[in-house]
Amino acid sequence: MARREKSGIIAWLLDRMSDWAIGLLTKPIKSYALHIPNDIAALKRHIRKGDVILVEGNERVSECIKYLTQSSWSHSALYVGDEPIRRNPEMRAPLVAQFGEEANFLMVEAIVEAGVVLTPLAKYRDFNIRVCRPFNLSAADLAEVMDEAIRSVGDTYDLRNVIDLARYFLPVSLVPPRFRRQALQFGSGEPTRVICSSVIASSFNRVKFPIVPNYQQLPPPAAASPKRKLWPIGSKTTGALQYGTLRMVSPTLITPRDFDLSPYFEIIKFNIIENMRFDYHKILWADAAPPAPVKKGA
Repeated sequence: MARREKSGIIAWLLDRMSDWAIGLLTKPIKSYALHIPNDIAALKRHIRKGDVILVEGNERVSECIKYLTQSSWSHSALYVGDEPIRRNPEMRAPLVAQFGEEANFLMVEAIVEAGVVLTPLAKYRDFNIRVCRPFNLSAADLAEVMDEAIRSVGDTYDLRNVIDLARYFLPVSLVPPRFRRQALQFGSGEPTRVICSSVIASSFNRVKFPIVPNYQQLPPPAAASPKRKLWPIGSKTTGALQYGTLRMVSPTLITPRDFDLSPYFEIIKFNIIENMRFDYHKILWADAAPPAPVKKGA
C-alpha cells in the first residue's frame, strides 16, 4: 500500500513538473515580428487539401527547434479543410460552435500542450507562414493522407519523462550538428510524435509520397541492372542521367524544414505575387524622399 501511495505521489509530481515546463516552453516571445501581413482571404482561395503550412513560431520551444533544424520554420500543420465535417456530419455542430465559419477551413496539427488537434487556418494570421503543396499527389492517395491525419486527432504526447522536456532549457548551441535531429525526439518507449511534422510525415508515408528520402547514387554497371528499383536524376535530352536508389526516412526524423527543402513539394505564393498584383515600382518606401513641391506659374 505504501509503495502504491509513493508511486502515486511521484506520478503527481511528474505531472506538475511537466505542466510547469510546458508553460514555460510555450510562453510567447515578445520580440517576434511579422514580416508581411497575411492575406487570409487569398490564402483560403488558393490553399488545397493536403497542403502543408509551415509556421515560424513565437515560443521558447520554437526558438529551440529553429536552432536545432537551422531553419526559420518551427511548426507545421496539414490543411484538411472541411474534411472532418464531410466525413462525420455529427462533428459539424461542435466544430461550428467552436470555430464558426472557420470550421470549413481546418488544419490538423500537433502541439505540445494538447496533442493532435483540429484548428482553424486563421489561427496563424499573425505569423510568418509558408504553404508547401505535394506535387502530383493523386486524388486516391490524397484521400488516404486525409484519413491518416484525421485519424490521429486526439493522440497525446507522452510527457511523463521530464528529462525529455529539460533538454529545451539547456543551451541548444552545445548540441553537435550530427545530433540535432535526435535532440528533437523524446526518449519514451512509446512512439510519441514530439515534432508536429512527424504526424504529417506519417500521413504521407502511408502512400509512399517522398519528403526527403535518402538518395544513394550507383555506379554505371549497377545502374544497368534491371533487377534494382532505380530513380533517374538529370536530363534525358542531354543524356546526363544518373541512377540511384531511394529509401524512405522515418517520420520521427522529419522536421518542418524538410517540407520547405523537399523537391517534391511546391511553394505556393498566396499573397500579392499569387494574385499578380505585385509591382515593385509602386512600393512606397518609408525612407524615400517626399516629392518636390510644384511651383505655381512654373
